[in-house]
Amino acid sequence: MTARAIHDAGNPDRVAIDLAREPLPAIRRSAAKLAVLDSTEWFAPTSGGIRTYLLEKQRYVAARHELRHALVVPARRDGIVEREGARWYEFAGPRIPGNDPYRLLTSVGRMRRVLAHEHPDVIELGSPALVPWVLFRALRGRDIPIVNFFHSHFPALAAGSARPVPHRRRLLRDAAWWYARRLDARCSATIAASKFVADDLERAGLRNVVRIPLGVDLAHFTPARRANADATRAEWKLPAKGPLVTFIGRFAHEKELEVLMDAWPEIERQTGAALVMAGDGPERVALQQRNKSTQVHWLPFIGDRGKLADLQAASSIYMSTSPHETFGLAPLEAMACGTPVLAANAGGVREHVLSSGAGALFIPCNAHDLAEQAVTLLRGDLDAHGERARAFACREHSWESVFDRVFALYEQVQR
Repeated sequence: MTARAIHDAGNPDRVAIDLAREPLPAIRRSAAKLAVLDSTEWFAPTSGGIRTYLLEKQRYVAARHELRHALVVPARRDGIVEREGARWYEFAGPRIPGNDPYRLLTSVGRMRRVLAHEHPDVIELGSPALVPWVLFRALRGRDIPIVNFFHSHFPALAAGSARPVPHRRRLLRDAAWWYARRLDARCSATIAASKFVADDLERAGLRNVVRIPLGVDLAHFTPARRANADATRAEWKLPAKGPLVTFIGRFAHEKELEVLMDAWPEIERQTGAALVMAGDGPERVALQQRNKSTQVHWLPFIGDRGKLADLQAASSIYMSTSPHETFGLAPLEAMACGTPVLAANAGGVREHVLSSGAGALFIPCNAHDLAEQAVTLLRGDLDAHGERARAFACREHSWESVFDRVFALYEQVQR
């Protein structure tokens, strides 16, 4: 098999194979010293941070011949993709209701075949629902260490944003924490990408927590792209002048973008700024209906990494409204471009803002405070904020340093 692209929208370059019955191709790099298998349900053409993390991991492995990487994700039909140092298996699975375009990974038989074929030294879990139990069943009789990456703060999402937490929500939150502890007990380590999440996990009784932040491609996301700002505005039919406030990501309930829609008319009135909403997701139509302003520009999901970075660099500030972010990769990419961040005063993005001094925080779910902080930030010294943002990204978040730590953890749990 030749190197092929996976999950690129409209790309027909994909090998179809019945993973339940047909022979699996011979493994490349069979002499690798460390073979890792990732599996997650949160991987799709328009997904964000987890997809980026796995793509960057694949690039890291490709540059190191002593490593081998396999990835198992759900898709519309069975398929297989081979890249330098990596093989990605797609299992046919049903859609997750209300979470288009994500699908469920359900096939124990296919997983058992892949595990027997790949012989991974370490497995990493990237989602908490069905994937762990498919893997646990497929692994019966095999002693392979498992690392769980806590990408989604599902106990906090179960609790919701209301304070105090209603009784029914408390029950859901407590059940979610029980489940998180059960997963942690079955794994050799649970990775948390931020201090916020690591502290929550340890308070809840998880015993195997390891903090490893995510990273950013510093050569790709760079302030040098600000030179493309005029062309970027023209390409997306954005105002030629004036501040741009940007959100790039998934339009989903947990992002709590309703507060931004409610705050925006006042921000626009006081600053003349335009709001850019780039992405896709189940809440897109509802957010558009909630919008009461004329200066909100709805862009599609941007799969082109160059265009994505250009938009980040052309923005005046990046908006992060969710108090549940376990890390906040898109805000970090904005910071690497020299763009300050306005974030909810909770969650992983809060740590970026506090550590860098490059932006501001607002009271979660409070439209009035969001508007006030946005106006203050837009009227302040954005260049100084941008310089601090870039310095923070360079100082602490290269992908190479991140994966050096991840693979060191893999070696540790093997012992």
